[in-house]
Amino acid sequence: MQASRARLFKEYKEVQREKAADPDIQLVCDDSNIFKWTALIKGPSETPYEGGVFQLAFAVPEQYPLQPPQVRFLTKIFHPNVHFKTGEICLDILKNAWSPAWTLQSVCRAIIALMAHPEPDSPLNCDSGNLLRSGDLRGYQSMARMYTRLAAMPKKG
Repeated sequence: MQASRARLFKEYKEVQREKAADPDIQLVCDDSNIFKWTALIKGPSETPYEGGVFQLAFAVPEQYPLQPPQVRFLTKIFHPNVHFKTGEICLDILKNAWSPAWTLQSVCRAIIALMAHPEPDSPLNCDSGNLLRSGDLRGYQSMARMYTRLAAMPKKG
């Protein structure tokens, strides 16, 4: 557990130092628990998520970095690899392809890449996956844009 705390403190310092370097990701550690983090990520440009800001919750295990963090979307998102109700993310690096070389920041980057390049063949959201697999890109983008507007964009007024 000491090793995981040391690693997380190191990552915390790097996040503080590099805030301006990655404007699409804002990682924040819980004040009272180094094993709980949240992130705000910007939807990638030229995707239906563009303009949206999505909140992620990280639960970091005591065996970190030997085990991956559990990450889920707190913001509703219409995406084939994200469970619509729970926010669970289907991403290989969070499961069987995890490596201790990954950091919380690089996990955020991988999630942004997944948002831009969905994998409809391993869907957690079957409606979204089916739209893409059947070639209805317009339908998928329309639904994803609608949920981005409803859940991930700041309210005006």
